[in-house]
Amino acid sequence: MMSTQSTFYILHRDHRPDGDFSDVDSKVLLSAIDACRVIKDSHEIGLIRRANEVSDIAHRTVLKNIRHFKNEAQIEGIFTDACISRKAKQAYSIIAGSGENAGTLHYVKNDESLKGKQLVCLDAGAEVECYASDVTRTFPISGSWPSQEAKDIYEIVQLMQESCISKLKPGVRMLDLHILAHRIAIDGLLRLGIFHNASPEEIYEMGTSKGFYPHGLGHHLGLEVHDVLGLPVLKYVGEWCPVLDAATSPCNLDQPELEEGMVITIEPGIYFSRYELERAYLSSPIHSKFINREILDRYWPVGGARIEDDILITADGYENLTTAPKGEEALDIIRNGTKDSFSYISNEEQSE
Repeated sequence: MMSTQSTFYILHRDHRPDGDFSDVDSKVLLSAIDACRVIKDSHEIGLIRRANEVSDIAHRTVLKNIRHFKNEAQIEGIFTDACISRKAKQAYSIIAGSGENAGTLHYVKNDESLKGKQLVCLDAGAEVECYASDVTRTFPISGSWPSQEAKDIYEIVQLMQESCISKLKPGVRMLDLHILAHRIAIDGLLRLGIFHNASPEEIYEMGTSKGFYPHGLGHHLGLEVHDVLGLPVLKYVGEWCPVLDAATSPCNLDQPELEEGMVITIEPGIYFSRYELERAYLSSPIHSKFINREILDRYWPVGGARIEDDILITADGYENLTTAPKGEEALDIIRNGTKDSFSYISNEEQSE
């Protein structure tokens, strides 16, 4: 019989057993299991890979049919169908934000008309046997760029993502890549005239770019879409980082360097959120002097752009597990499309 004077280890406080246990520890086991989940084995990687394969098909299905759609709900519906038809679930609530709705990071209403909208930001990923994918694509509804403003913003975000992914390998700090993404965004927004009256370094030091890129570069991925972590995915120690919010989990300040076997997301973005910019930046004497309001007004209809891939850290670099089309490949699919809408599943798949 166990002595009630012994330490009783549980995973969560609500698992506390009945009885008079004077010493119950709900922290040690949980942190140990969280740390184990950070490094994925081959079986886990295989399931994340399969989840990405289903997400690839679902994103392609959206692109093939987008010109037939009238509203955001149809995007959510066809994506969900494409996943369920392949015995996969949704890893998280689908974000299908069109126009200015794309400027809301976790927009989930998905009920507005697509008429007159420039871009769609579709953040949607399949889950296979409890393992998640997390994929975001931004694309024009028509298959061609509706404005130079939309094209320019997308290309800046594309450069942010490609530059950060190219540097992934064991030993790299995610914080350094997060800073790189901000510096690329600042350079791009200066070139477009949205930022002005300051050097890139001045804008960086004031943190003004957080108004347009308010979230972290990425997070762990696994059994949860924002997977548990031995330590969070972004870190700084003994240094000040003006473009990182210490309170924003999981992108806070205590993560060691990347290691082989980690699966992380790389998801930079640029957003034009009226609420956020008007509330905290355009009204600020610090930030407003760096933002050209006249030029900014041309970008509200763009809404926002984010591109997100799931990356496995390997011994000598990385492997991109996400194959969903983006950029010109996505535009080609939209343009070629399908004559009949709601083309969910191929004849070959139906026979499986």
